Amino acid sequence: MLFKKLRPQFGRSKKSKDSKQPSSENQQSQDDNVAQLLGATISAINATKDLVPIDLAKGILGTVANILTIVQSVIKNKSDFQVIVDKCETIREILESSTKGATQDNLQGYLGRALSQLNKSVNRINSDVASSKEQGVWHRLFFVTIDRDRISGWEKDLDEALMLFRTEAIAGMAIGIENLKLVLGHNTNTRGINDIQYRPPVPPSRPSMFYGRDDLVAELTDLVINNEHLALIGPGGMGKSSLAKAIINESHVMNKFSDMRFFITYDGMDPSTITLDTFMTRFAGALGIEIAGADPVRQISTFLRSASALIVLDNAETFEEASASSALGEIPSFIAEIACIPGIVLILTSRSRRSAPNVPWITKDILPLDSSSAQEAFFRIYRLASRECMEGGIANLLQDLGYHPLSINLLANAAQQNGWSPVMLLERWKDRHSAVLDHGEGKLQSLSYTMQLSLSSPSIQKLGEEARYTLAVIAFLPQGLNEALSKHILPSIPQIDTICDVLWRQSLIYRQDGFVKMLAPIRHYVQDSLPPPDSTRLRGIRTFYYRTVQLCRQARDSHADIIILDHLNIEHVVAFDLARIPEETYRACSKFLNCLQWHLPRPTSLIPAIFNIVENPSTRSSKAWCLWDLGWLYYALSQFTESMKAFKAAGALYLTAGGHEMVADCVATCADIYQCRGRFIEAQQVLADFQHTKSWKHLSKPKKADVWFFLDLARMYASTTSADELFVKSSDSHVLGLQFKIWHWRAKFYYGGDIVQVKTHLEDILPQCTST
Repeated sequence: MLFKKLRPQFGRSKKSKDSKQPSSENQQSQDDNVAQLLGATISAINATKDLVPIDLAKGILGTVANILTIVQSVIKNKSDFQVIVDKCETIREILESSTKGATQDNLQGYLGRALSQLNKSVNRINSDVASSKEQGVWHRLFFVTIDRDRISGWEKDLDEALMLFRTEAIAGMAIGIENLKLVLGHNTNTRGINDIQYRPPVPPSRPSMFYGRDDLVAELTDLVINNEHLALIGPGGMGKSSLAKAIINESHVMNKFSDMRFFITYDGMDPSTITLDTFMTRFAGALGIEIAGADPVRQISTFLRSASALIVLDNAETFEEASASSALGEIPSFIAEIACIPGIVLILTSRSRRSAPNVPWITKDILPLDSSSAQEAFFRIYRLASRECMEGGIANLLQDLGYHPLSINLLANAAQQNGWSPVMLLERWKDRHSAVLDHGEGKLQSLSYTMQLSLSSPSIQKLGEEARYTLAVIAFLPQGLNEALSKHILPSIPQIDTICDVLWRQSLIYRQDGFVKMLAPIRHYVQDSLPPPDSTRLRGIRTFYYRTVQLCRQARDSHADIIILDHLNIEHVVAFDLARIPEETYRACSKFLNCLQWHLPRPTSLIPAIFNIVENPSTRSSKAWCLWDLGWLYYALSQFTESMKAFKAAGALYLTAGGHEMVADCVATCADIYQCRGRFIEAQQVLADFQHTKSWKHLSKPKKADVWFFLDLARMYASTTSADELFVKSSDSHVLGLQFKIWHWRAKFYYGGDIVQVKTHLEDILPQCTST
């Protein structure tokens, strides 16, 4: 527009009835901004008035300028006129473009009727504003305040008048056809702006299968009503398009935008071939207009200036990933220009975070459903079992899918269409995994199709095979990849930071607590469809984690901190390696169990992997050590059943391997567990029986003394032996000998012996202890 540069931009008005009243300083600042805006707009209108060839248009512009002059000079609450000022600027732009080259003869059609209606509206508003001014003069007031509701009524009047420019002939653009033909050099038979036709579009209806999003719809609807631009971001199948369709069908949105609600989908277009022309063709088609000739941007912009409108740009990743260099610059610029039009609100849905710059987007990451909504959506389709009867198994399966809306829909349809019972469904998932989610063509029928769309985007393709390697590693690690340690974990991928940034922008991964992770369906697809991490990547992961484990000590340090953070990843790598390269993994496994016991006592998933180690002469001792440390971990957790199971298994292996001293330790520890559980007779029996095994004769005297000690301890608590017979075994070890003497007198006291006598003997022993 000729005078667009004269008008400063102070931002869009976003006041609502519920908004808080601004402070006096803020109010003054807003009024000052609008005062500057008024001056620039009045100047532009007066300049345009001198140029337009139609007298009626000149009169309208003069009236508009008079309205703004009164507001500028005597109205106190100038900031409340922000929207009126914007609409006056829109009137100026429309009249400038629609009357260019026109004559009085052109007023016989649609343009004349539209101008007449607009003239009535601005004259009525002018009369009201002038009346308010006169009342102020009558009451000797220098400034007057106009009620906000009254101003809103004027805004509505202008909207209705401007609507005529949209519904018929689109702001009288037909008048300029002859001039346009001269500029373009077209013959008189060429179709141009004169051929624009308007076909009111029908917005898509609210999705019938839509669960768990009511609060989100309400939140986003409020933002739309307050003229905020929204960017709904998330991976494929998260329900972004459905969410946008729900918003445009909300009653408040329908009341505000009426039939100016447009849903423009770019699904199915090839990012490598999309250009501004193809983008604009689909854009104009969705608006319901057919454009031919030059400057489609101006034509669409003029059309949208006629009234407030809500525009959804669905599957925006298609043009955001456009390969053509011109499209990468021109399309975002067009979107930014449209976003600046007063009254226009944009909703963008995309897998990519490369939203058009220079637009004040409010970005909303679309998350999975909650468990209850996921079950509701599943059982709305799957009718072969009731939700109440089969909730348990199905609930676990839906959790395994991460409550991903598309995956839930695909799973329910597959089960329903194939007549699978709940048991059969669980078996199919166990056997086929993500393949169950592929039962048709297109992104709404196949998880793999949806994933391939993301992986084939130009941004991902530019990364080469390393992008797929990185995805495979992230899917392999249950916690995802620790970003702070990524260069240490994957030294073979030097650009790992850049790759993670691109994957995040494409919504293939998300960031949480310092890790980059995948949603469950994406992880399932990657694990089922992409090659697993190769030996080079696994070697880097293994080297870093195992070195950290070996350097960890009981006193907490930086190595312990890494283990605490990445414990599930380390555990998974250990389990993976135990099944493939056990001889290289035993030591790391045993030490990792120690680290858990010291710094993060918890049950471990390594139990099956350890017990499944194939036993042979070369593995018996290593497996026994893993079981030994496993037993102590569960002992620290007071989970004595699991602990004893591990100690017994370790003892059996030590016996086979000839490690009789360790056999004795396992037996003594099992006896101690019996005693912890109050089962003193069983503890006594285990230790007594052990003295008749072949291992007994191979034990050293200190080790035999340990066994006797635990045996006498069990006898004391079981009260099966007199105190005189307890803890009287001799030992070559001075320390053990003193220990036996102390416990002998403790047993005396435990059995009710004279406390004075016990005290006397203990006092005689005490100096020997302090000198040891």
